[in-house]
Amino acid sequence: MIKIAASVLSADFSRLGEEVKKAEDAGADLIHVDVMDGHFVPNITMGPLVVKALKKATKLPLDVHLMIESPEKYIRQFAEAGSDIISFHTEAVASVDNAISEIRKYGARPAIAVNPDSDLSIQENLLKDLTMVLFMTVFPGFEGQKFMPEVLPKIRRFRELSVKR
Repeated sequence: MIKIAASVLSADFSRLGEEVKKAEDAGADLIHVDVMDGHFVPNITMGPLVVKALKKATKLPLDVHLMIESPEKYIRQFAEAGSDIISFHTEAVASVDNAISEIRKYGARPAIAVNPDSDLSIQENLLKDLTMVLFMTVFPGFEGQKFMPEVLPKIRRFRELSVKR
């Protein structure tokens, strides 16, 4: 099922609650929160405190995308802050299975983020354990990049695999 996730990355942070309400009113299904640590990706954005504030501002599920090194160290904090879905990059964790288990342990739903150049064979066996696959149509960490249409065949392939499961 296709869902619309409104990202708060480009929102006016001084009016974040109002911005989220606008996305809600416009028909968004999820609120997408990009978390960057300045290590896995060069930029720094928000953390668990912002997720906690957003949880109070919306009834929509929070889809929290961890673009951070060793995300498994922070899963508990983000889950307790109110993350409904937590996605991570498989190349950032020591054990994908452990990260998925940790996300579930704290009551959130696991997802993975797939970079434009990621090898699909790594993730295919994980489909049964995931709530969502986030396909990056740009490289993580920077706003304003051009859409990469070469990712579309990967999305089609994953769609075919997910229908089979």
